[in-house]
Amino acid sequence: MQPVYISSAYLGPVQQYCKLYQFEEVRIETAENYLKQTYRNRCTIAAANGPLSLSVPIVKPDTLKCPTKDIRISDHGNWRHLHWNALVSAYNMSPFFEYYEEDFAPFYEKKYEFLFDFNEELRMLVCRLLDLQPNVVYTETYIPEVPNDFREIIRPKHEGEDSAFLPQPYYQVFRDKFGFLPNLSIVDLLFNMGPEGILVLRDSIAHQ
Repeated sequence: MQPVYISSAYLGPVQQYCKLYQFEEVRIETAENYLKQTYRNRCTIAAANGPLSLSVPIVKPDTLKCPTKDIRISDHGNWRHLHWNALVSAYNMSPFFEYYEEDFAPFYEKKYEFLFDFNEELRMLVCRLLDLQPNVVYTETYIPEVPNDFREIIRPKHEGEDSAFLPQPYYQVFRDKFGFLPNLSIVDLLFNMGPEGILVLRDSIAHQ
């Protein structure tokens, strides 16, 4: 099986973690030029008033083109406090939030310089909690055309074609209010389903 290519993501969506589950080798892109309005610095959770987008502010690069791995996090706007409060208010009634709260809280207290490092440490935590053990390789140069390229397909609002992803409904705190909301941040799956989240990932992969 050829490797899959994905972008760095802040608490990436369920679709991205399906790739981490499905492929024998996962190549996370570091050498691309950073793109705005993507999951690289944002995630979507299910809050009391519906889907809520959380964005990590970044320091505007000096040049038009800046590799993703060089993007710095901004301290603007007390975002760590706001994100953590949003996660607590959205998930404190979920079945597993109390089990994982102490794992996630430090990420909103410590200051990370680089977005890529912040994203990756969160991804490693999520993988550990789900008992997901992907073989991850970081790219060193940007190759425009590769097989199994999901770097631009997995993105908010403008998802590309992905016939291998069939989101499976699972318990969500506000499901009675909004119906099932598919492909939210992986923390939605983790806080609602706990270790069984990995079974949802497995079942969300279409076997072609």
